[in-house]
Amino acid sequence: MAAQSERHWPCESCGADLRFAPGQTQLACDHCGHVQKIPDAGREGYTAALTEHDLARGLRDDLPQNATEEVRSTHCPNCGGVVEFQGADHATECPFCATPVVVDTGTSRKIKPQALVPFALSETEARSALKAWLGSLWFAPNSLLEYTRAGRAMNGVYAPFWTFDAATASRYTGQRGEHYYETRSVTVTVNGKSEQRQEQVQKTRWYPASGRVARDFDDVVVMASSSLPIRLGRELTPWDLGKLVPYNPDYLAGFQAEGYTVMLAEGFETAKQEMAKVIETDIRRDIGGDVQQITSVTTQYSDETFKHILLPIWMAAYKYSGKSYRFLVNGQTGEVQGERPYSAWKIAFAVLGAAVLALGALYLHDPSIFGQATPDWMN
Repeated sequence: MAAQSERHWPCESCGADLRFAPGQTQLACDHCGHVQKIPDAGREGYTAALTEHDLARGLRDDLPQNATEEVRSTHCPNCGGVVEFQGADHATECPFCATPVVVDTGTSRKIKPQALVPFALSETEARSALKAWLGSLWFAPNSLLEYTRAGRAMNGVYAPFWTFDAATASRYTGQRGEHYYETRSVTVTVNGKSEQRQEQVQKTRWYPASGRVARDFDDVVVMASSSLPIRLGRELTPWDLGKLVPYNPDYLAGFQAEGYTVMLAEGFETAKQEMAKVIETDIRRDIGGDVQQITSVTTQYSDETFKHILLPIWMAAYKYSGKSYRFLVNGQTGEVQGERPYSAWKIAFAVLGAAVLALGALYLHDPSIFGQATPDWMN
């Protein structure tokens, strides 16, 4: 297959490279200030962007030719991240873990993103959100705070996600537990004497339960990147998918796009686990009673579809004591998540300070503990 050609976004005024302006619908030139509007895809384009792919065809690798594309990407040798390159820029370090990388020249065919949520926060706004979050951390190394104060650049990356839709019908068996109370006599000791008292004891009667629940799931979001910690990606929520726009490479000008490393089948298995949690809640509600036991659940899936979308994340990678720590800022809402180092010196001083305060309080309470009589001036 032929290699994908480099894509540039030249300024109509001076020829310099343009970049997408977060929160707007235009490209801006940092050199001369000229702006160019991103062409409107129109209503038909928006409809196409939100059209679901049939999941069965996707799992069979049988999607229409126009649903896939060739991409040029680079693999990080440290974290395994896959960064796709749409323009002439090539990274000197991985945006996920700050490891130096070299751009690959090979191409691969992947499912094409159908839509994306454009960046709403600028780099300055994202850095402010990160600084506020870091400032709230206890025992953070001073160098970590200096990292953001120094104005280190953050990387804007469109991260890959899958969304899944499905209609589910689940049959279950289990038990419904209903509480009741019995009165019993117990012996207690009061002022050294034994007394008999009455108390209420909770018990549970169990009754067999079975039934059926159904639920339609729409846009169950699954991160399609294995280079980012799952916890961080999940906790960047919520995403407002109502802001999705048809995929247009113009939105990527000045940013990077990560290729998916979580395959479609693996992503759907994760989505089913998320669906199962909701189905379990539905079953417990259907069983009723005070407590429930679920013995078995059989779920049938139908009308299964998916989308491949890109969501905006500002990233910063920081190295401390030879280890990389990553910070993520939701490029739509400003939600911050990250890995954080602890300063051993700050923790040691805190422990020492607490010990000194405890000893001081103990001395004031009973100086004789330290083998000294109370000075005359304190009497």
